[in-house]
Amino acid sequence: MSARPLTAPAPGASAPERPRKPAPSPLLIGGLLAAAAFTWWAAVQIEFSIMDLFTNFDNGWVVIQEFLRPNWPFIWRVWEAWVETLAISVVATGVGVVFGLVFAAMASRVTNRSGWLYRATKGFLSIVRSLPDIAYVLIFVALVGIGALAGILALIIFNIGIAAKLTAETIDAVDRGPLEAADASGAGTLSRARWAVMPQILPNYLSYCLYIFELNIRSSVVIGIAGGGGIGQVLNVQFARFQYENVAAITVAIFVVVLIIDQLSQYLRRRFV
Repeated sequence: MSARPLTAPAPGASAPERPRKPAPSPLLIGGLLAAAAFTWWAAVQIEFSIMDLFTNFDNGWVVIQEFLRPNWPFIWRVWEAWVETLAISVVATGVGVVFGLVFAAMASRVTNRSGWLYRATKGFLSIVRSLPDIAYVLIFVALVGIGALAGILALIIFNIGIAAKLTAETIDAVDRGPLEAADASGAGTLSRARWAVMPQILPNYLSYCLYIFELNIRSSVVIGIAGGGGIGQVLNVQFARFQYENVAAITVAIFVVVLIIDQLSQYLRRRFV
């Protein structure tokens, strides 16, 4: 059976009208108006005004002048703090992603057949993710004192919440074919997770590990300011001493370090994931 040839429209014939673009739904319009009204209300509640940026600019210009003259040699004088920051990130990432994988397996119906354990794990992870990393470092500083240990413990707890959530969602979306094959062969829960689930989630899991390591490099600066050790603690001291030229040098160095690690992480994702 031959296909019918396409015929061109007759000369002078008008082209068929295109369907009109549907108008925005009243629900969408109402939602946007509600969001705008809520934003305006929030700004009024905190007396938000951008005019302070201009009225106080003369006072801030002194600080800006110091920032524009970074003290570059200071970066090398605090080399131990940079090493400590890197060590905190590496240890926290290694421990956090391992425990995150365990909790992810317990937080998915695919790998956890116990209803009460599944619900308990989901509730625990929700509690873990409810606090930011800065809150955890304040808690651990009170428990173990100022230093790298408080920063490592805070990042480990924070990493467990992120790794478990991302990995559990990946486990929920695995192909059911290998699972059915494992069940048909009589595999137990651990064997089912090892041979039917782990090979499917491993590329994404490795990507999550690299992503969490990037986050830890950034977060280690913040938790250091709160007492978690590393370069953040040095940054806090220089702020307290009004040594803004040293702060500027550290800030630029942090930007360069994070950029390098981000590019290295992208290369490793393309190469191995």
